[in-house]
Amino acid sequence: MTKERFEDIIERLERVVQRLEGGDLPLEESLSVFKEGVDLVKRGNARLNDMEQRIEILMGEIGEDGKERTQPFVKITDKESPDEETESDDDSPF
Repeated sequence: MTKERFEDIIERLERVVQRLEGGDLPLEESLSVFKEGVDLVKRGNARLNDMEQRIEILMGEIGEDGKERTQPFVKITDKESPDEETESDDDSPF
């Protein structure tokens, strides 16, 4: 399923706001339209959060100098936690 575009959500939300600000809707319909607006806000926030995470991942992979960041390979044994680095006699990652 393709994710809904943020711009489409904003357009729909603007229409909802215009309808509510018009003041011509009966109370029950106003409540229904308001509920639609709340749903659109939640979906818009979810899309923004998704984009923010993707940007953070990209920024973490590319340094300020524009070059790809690399991290040294750390060998982990069964007895060590993933946060501890091991020292080995050879440079082999295996």
